[in-house]
Amino acid sequence: MRETEPSKDPMKYIASGFVKVLEECKHELNMNDHLIADLFHYWKLEYTLLNRDTGCAIICMGKKLDLLDASGRMHHGNAQEFAKKHGAGDEVASQIVQIIHDCEKKHERDDDECLRVLCLRVLEVAKCFRTGIHELNWQPNVEVIVSEVLTEI
Repeated sequence: MRETEPSKDPMKYIASGFVKVLEECKHELNMNDHLIADLFHYWKLEYTLLNRDTGCAIICMGKKLDLLDASGRMHHGNAQEFAKKHGAGDEVASQIVQIIHDCEKKHERDDDECLRVLCLRVLEVAKCFRTGIHELNWQPNVEVIVSEVLTEI
């Protein structure tokens, strides 16, 4: 059995890549700064992420990065390529996609898929993903992500 490669750095770069489109989505969706606070605290397991707008922002960012299909579900191939482009090896990228896929299946809904419901479902998937990444001890350091994104602005 092979050990999985260290993955905190790729997760840091993946998260940074995601955050780069945040400001655009914040303006498009007319959201206030509570969204920034939710995303800043995202990797803290004790933070509950109860705001539906955060789910809507994740959808917006995912669409801008071509990571979601028309139904709001993850596009596996594009998500894997995004992870690899941001420093993940094949094994880590596959594992990240698998975690998200498992979380989507866990929070699958057959009822109303209006935007409000979709935002809440995506928020639950995001929380599930965060837990999966923590279980692997791959969570990135938020302060490092913020400083790197601010440096590029």
